[in-house]
Amino acid sequence: MINTIIGKFSAFILFYSLTTIVFSAQEIHRSDQHDFKLAIVASGLEHPWGFVFLPSGDVLVTERAGRLRLIKNGKLEPEPIKGLPNNIYVAGQGGLLDVALHPDFDKNRFIYLSYAGRGDGGAGTEVARGRLNGNALENLETIFVVEPKTGGTAHYGSRLIFAADKSLFVTTGDRYRYMDDAQDPNNHIGSIIRINDDGTVPSNNPFVGQASIKPEIYSYGHRNVQGITVRPSDLSIWSHEHGPRGGDEVNKLQPGANYGWPKITYGIDYSGAIISDQTHAPGMEQPIVYWDPSIAPSGMTFYTGDRFPNWKGDLFIGSLVLTHLRRLEMNEDNVVVQEVMLDGMARIRDVRNGPDGYLYILTDDTDGKLLKLEPIE
Repeated sequence: MINTIIGKFSAFILFYSLTTIVFSAQEIHRSDQHDFKLAIVASGLEHPWGFVFLPSGDVLVTERAGRLRLIKNGKLEPEPIKGLPNNIYVAGQGGLLDVALHPDFDKNRFIYLSYAGRGDGGAGTEVARGRLNGNALENLETIFVVEPKTGGTAHYGSRLIFAADKSLFVTTGDRYRYMDDAQDPNNHIGSIIRINDDGTVPSNNPFVGQASIKPEIYSYGHRNVQGITVRPSDLSIWSHEHGPRGGDEVNKLQPGANYGWPKITYGIDYSGAIISDQTHAPGMEQPIVYWDPSIAPSGMTFYTGDRFPNWKGDLFIGSLVLTHLRRLEMNEDNVVVQEVMLDGMARIRDVRNGPDGYLYILTDDTDGKLLKLEPIE
C-alpha cells in the first residue's frame, strides 16, 4: 500500500468549488468534474444520522433523538417507525445512529439498527435487527453489544455495512475517555467488528480461537469510526475515523490489523498536549490519507452511479466541522486529487449512492435535510 499524506505540507492539489450556503433547486454548484444542483428530498429531520433506500425507492432515516423515519413517495411520514429498542441512550453523541438493510431484504425484510445502548456500567454501541412490516419493526432482537459498557456520551462509531459475503461490519469508538483500551483486543472498544447476519461470529474472523481476544474483532486501534464502505472494484472494505486535533484518517481495512490509536497518531489532544510523539510503529498500519487540521469526517461511499460519469470510483466523504462534501479521486489505493464541494453549506453527516444513480447527502441539523445531487444537463 502506498500511503498518501495530506496535511499542511501536502504535495497534492486541493480543489475548492465555488458554492454558497443558501441552496435551491435552481442554484448551480460548480465542481471540478461536474456542475450540479441540489434537490431537497425531505426536510424537518432532527439531527439525522444515517439513511438507506428501500427497494420501493422509499427511504429510512435515523434521527439521533431515537426515531426511525420513513420518506414515502417523496414525503416524510409524520409518524416514526414503531418497535425500536427500548434502551437507546440519547445523550451527547449517543442515540439512534445507523441503519442498514439485509442483502436479502426482499425475502426476509430485515432492518439493522446501530445505537448507543444503556446497560450495566454505562452505555455502548449495540446492533439490533427486526422485520419491517408496514410502520413497525417486528421480532426485534439485539445481535451485538459492545463489551464493556462505559461511562461518557461520546465516540460510539456505529456505522454499518454488509460486505459482499453478507457478513456485517460494525464500527465502534474508543468512548473518548478509554483511548488506551483501543490497543486491547480483549474488549470491543476502538475496534471494527465483523459478524454474521444473526450476530454469530464468522469462522474465518482473524482472531477466532485466540485466547484473550474478542472473536468478533476484525481490526483494532481505531479512535471513532463514522464511515465505512465497500469499494466495488475489488470488494475491499474502507473506513475513516476522527482523529483528535488533527489526524483524521482513511484506511483500507486488513483482517487482524492494528491501526495504531493512540500509540501512533498525526494529531494532538484538544488541549494541545501530546498524545503520542510517534506517527509510525512496527506492526501498526499507516492511513491511506490523513488530514491536519481535522475535517471531522462522517459517512462515506464510492460513487457507483452513471449520472456523474467522471466521478465513478471516486470516494465521497461528508465533513462536519468544515461543513462540506469532499471528493477523493483515486488511482488504485492512492489519493491523487481532493476537491471540496458545497463548502460552508452544512454539517454533512452521511453520503450514499441512490438506486437511481444520483448521489445523496444528509445534513446534521435541527432541521436536517436529505438532499440529492443532480447533474446540470
